[in-house]
Amino acid sequence: MRGSPLIKRRLTPALAAVTLVLGAAACGDGSGGGDQVVGLITKTATNPFFVKMKDGAREAARQQGVELQSFAGKQDGDNEAQVQAIENLMSFGAKGFLITPNDSKAIVPSIDRARQQGMLVIALDTPTDPADAVDATFATDNYQAGKLIGQWAKAKFDADGKQAKIAMLDLNANQVSVDVKRDQGFLDGFGIAVGDANRIGDESDPRIVGHDVTDGAEDGGRTAMENLLQKDPSINLVYTINEPAAAGAYQALKAAGKDKDVTIVSVDGGCPGVDNVAKGVIGATSMQFPLKMAALGVEAVTAFARDGTKPQATAGKDFVDTGTQLITDDPQPGVEAKDSAWGKQNCWG
Repeated sequence: MRGSPLIKRRLTPALAAVTLVLGAAACGDGSGGGDQVVGLITKTATNPFFVKMKDGAREAARQQGVELQSFAGKQDGDNEAQVQAIENLMSFGAKGFLITPNDSKAIVPSIDRARQQGMLVIALDTPTDPADAVDATFATDNYQAGKLIGQWAKAKFDADGKQAKIAMLDLNANQVSVDVKRDQGFLDGFGIAVGDANRIGDESDPRIVGHDVTDGAEDGGRTAMENLLQKDPSINLVYTINEPAAAGAYQALKAAGKDKDVTIVSVDGGCPGVDNVAKGVIGATSMQFPLKMAALGVEAVTAFARDGTKPQATAGKDFVDTGTQLITDDPQPGVEAKDSAWGKQNCWG
């Protein structure tokens, strides 16, 4: 396969261990095999979201008749591995690549070099900083994902005649774009005025008990929920940045004997999260489509290689919107949704 000797010569030992597993699988799984090389660089190789992304890229490469070379960092935040992956793709003569940046700023100089070489670069899921450092971004509309669960929660609480006391379980203190957009979208959907739309936590609505951070993890969700329950035990609505944080929040609520009295909403659409919708742990979640992101990305790089066509952003947006779908088994009037059975057929992870 084209480029295989270069992997051995140019890679650092640390990245080689990762790439030889991923790259060899891509070369040997029937994903293309033509002279044109398309790259996929994910944050990690183990997160189910990125595993599904690779599945989508592999199948699209097979259909397009191109060779997929895939790489990943050793852990979330591993920028150096992604830098080295770009160097290798440049050496291969790749037509372009898809990347979920581990460091949206630090990766930009490497992306600049690749584009100067004539490669098409597409960010998947996570924008670069600045966003126009790539040719296009294929991603979930995270504001809309948050807005959908906010609208659903608002309709449910209005129908039940309940006044909301809201806990906001965010990602971290860094105000990253995905975190901000989901948080602010939820508040907008629920009808709560925000201050700066680009900043978490500056609203003054008395229905919000407070914000805490989870690192998007189950343990973090549990601790954040415990903290906010201490602040106000009357919480009855919990927004969470993602489904692992929602699972942790539920554990804390159950330990406090409040799991039957509190509604949890979230974003992701992973199979464990959809299972939790079916069990009643999560009231509603907004599903993302990582397989679609990657498949469309491979198709875009292939089109560029053939005739120079570059992808165009979705009308009214500065990125290609790959869609989001509300999943719930408790549908509310005026809020379009699919049930958990549909969710199980379309989930990832």
